[in-house]
Amino acid sequence: MIIVMQAKATESHVQGVVHRIEDLGLRPHVSRGEFRTIIGAIGDESLLKPEFFAGMMGVESVMPIMKPYKLASRDFHSEDTIVKIGGCRIGGNAITVVAGPCSIESEAQLRETALAVREAGASILRGGAFKPRTSPYTFQGLGEEGLKMLQAIGGEVGLPTVTEITDVRDLDLVARYADILQVGARNMQNFRLLAEVGRLSKPVLLKRSPAATIEELLMSAEYILSEGNHQVVLCERGVRGFDKATRYLLDLSAVPVIQGVSHLPIIVDPSHATGQRDLVAPMALAAIAAGAHGIMVEVHPHPDKAMSDGPQQLTPEAFKVMMQGLRPIAEAVGRCLQGAKATT
Repeated sequence: MIIVMQAKATESHVQGVVHRIEDLGLRPHVSRGEFRTIIGAIGDESLLKPEFFAGMMGVESVMPIMKPYKLASRDFHSEDTIVKIGGCRIGGNAITVVAGPCSIESEAQLRETALAVREAGASILRGGAFKPRTSPYTFQGLGEEGLKMLQAIGGEVGLPTVTEITDVRDLDLVARYADILQVGARNMQNFRLLAEVGRLSKPVLLKRSPAATIEELLMSAEYILSEGNHQVVLCERGVRGFDKATRYLLDLSAVPVIQGVSHLPIIVDPSHATGQRDLVAPMALAAIAAGAHGIMVEVHPHPDKAMSDGPQQLTPEAFKVMMQGLRPIAEAVGRCLQGAKATT
């Protein structure tokens, strides 16, 4: 349920509603907009009746939120959320490009990639330190050593960093080094992990599982939001289809669908969705045309020698060409690329 306060409502009126919600055994969440303050009552709505609040001072209207995801819903928060990381932001009219290698393999490899993607216009550096793989015998990442490289080189090139957290036991370690915590597709419904990252103040990049519906993705985001962390970015990276021409079916319709029902920013990962480097750029262009707030692309200086996902990683030169193609698409949909070199 949401309680919309009058424009002239005072802080005392707001606190009165907050205390009433708490007295009923639910959690209040206050969202202060430019013209209105909205208070959400989070919990079992069967305990609530509109008349509990309708007569209170400062209350304009009371309405139930019918969607199972409350905090992620536009019913509760109508304005677009913009997630800020240093001087970078995800959401609004800016288009954010996240780029870097699938796995951090060495300091030289990561530095070469970081310099190249920054020069081409990326605004966030990605790199995997812990790699959940289908086979236990394949490269699993460098762990803390890789995290240290990511932090150091991100600082050198002036880009915030994102890396995947795969185990709740590593949460403090990963949060110590990375600017953004990525919850990968395999962990989208690891509810304990979602709750734990929700208790941190770090931005979270939440990827859609290949078997998840849009509602299930938003319910996973709700776990993070309900713990107090409202810096959540969603990521579409393909769902299971019947055609084996690509790894997954990239569901670009998810972008406008989610933007219609949720205020959270959403980016697209064409690398993991297609699994083929020749398809990455076309799908990145299509993602921006569909209205995505950004893209996440894997880049490696020598993809043929990569220790994981080589076939889907772009060379630095191919990434540069892709970035040049993104600019006119962004302009055509009234958006702009952000990044140190994005406007050159």
